[in-house]
Amino acid sequence: MEKIVFEKSDIRDYVKTVISEKIEKLKNFIEFTLEASRDIKKTPKYDSMREEMQEEIYQMQRQLGALNDLKRNMSKVLNTSTARVQLGSLVITNKARFYISVSLGEFFFEGDRFYAISPESPMAKKMMGMKPGDAFTLNNIHQKIVEVI
Repeated sequence: MEKIVFEKSDIRDYVKTVISEKIEKLKNFIEFTLEASRDIKKTPKYDSMREEMQEEIYQMQRQLGALNDLKRNMSKVLNTSTARVQLGSLVITNKARFYISVSLGEFFFEGDRFYAISPESPMAKKMMGMKPGDAFTLNNIHQKIVEVI
């Protein structure tokens, strides 16, 4: 099997960019919703509409807080190469590519599928401390670590 070369710093920058873009989109949507709530005319359904919009704004603000937490947590992610799986590792298995960083989920980088997972996730916990050649099973899926970057 040919060795695939990934530049971890590029992937780290990409994840940070995705988080920042999501934050900006959400901020814009919150602002849009606030403007719309101010423009609601007094009608028989005025109070319930404003209440629904306030609830929507509250939910978006909670999402924004979670995204800001992800952004903060990314600053703790190491960018150094390691021999064993730890926070900041890019782990290539025979089934998938995992970036142990924050819980962002699936993303595509230069045409390849990756999973940004939190070190607290069951998958990351299972892989922590492992090295290339080690194997593990999670949810009846057997994987072998091919490379740790």
